[in-house]
Amino acid sequence: MDTSKNKFLSNKGFVLFSILAVIVVLIAVFAPVLAGGIDPTAGNLADAIMAPDSKHLFGTDKMGRDIYARVLYGARISLASTFVLVLAVFVIGTALGVLAGYFGGWVDAIIMRIADMMIAFPGLVLAIAVAGMLGASMRNAIIAIALVTWPKYARMARSLVLKVRHTDYVYAAIVTGSSTWRMLWKYMLPNTITTLVITAATDIGGMMMELAALSFLGFGAQPPTPEWGSMLNEGRDFMQSAPWLMVYPGLAIFITVVIFNMLGDNLRDILDPREE
Repeated sequence: MDTSKNKFLSNKGFVLFSILAVIVVLIAVFAPVLAGGIDPTAGNLADAIMAPDSKHLFGTDKMGRDIYARVLYGARISLASTFVLVLAVFVIGTALGVLAGYFGGWVDAIIMRIADMMIAFPGLVLAIAVAGMLGASMRNAIIAIALVTWPKYARMARSLVLKVRHTDYVYAAIVTGSSTWRMLWKYMLPNTITTLVITAATDIGGMMMELAALSFLGFGAQPPTPEWGSMLNEGRDFMQSAPWLMVYPGLAIFITVVIFNMLGDNLRDILDPREE
């Protein structure tokens, strides 16, 4: 236990980006306090397209809404949506991949053929098509990206399970009467979980970008919801006359994605079995 703890604490990059990630999460949690009680959806046309000043730190948008408050509240929606997406893809992909690798036969064939069909299309293009059919909303954007991303985790989980499925200790456990559920829980899942956790951690930034891209294209969060991708979409018509409409939500996406990408990379350096 102490050795594992030291591995994490001795990695300065992991410690640094863990602290920064916690700060980002705290900003999202305490957005109402940091925004000073400003309603991010309340507009005042008299204050429309105001440049940053002491009253509006990040300026205002075309509806007179405070950009600073919207960026802070946008952290809530962007982070929560990304974490839900990563968790959903991780659970669905891992479960299907473990089942395919363990049972093989027709179970493996059905799951993997569906996965192959999903992989055959460009991910974001297929996600746009699915989101377009389901309707524009953040929930449907999460569903669309989850549908095109789970095959990556399923194929990885399956390959890891196949490495241990035909080993002697697994056959011995079967002979001694271990149930299917016990085999999956005790022997199959532990052999996949570390690699898949690393993958999920490194995918957080990428999935946040994909959600922001769908919102930017109009398939995700809808106005007046304060979501970073949607804010970029609203500000693109004012790129030259009011650049702050895109600069601040763009910086928020950039900084957050970099933090979680670097956190995932450092976590991989610590947990990657190939480094043992």
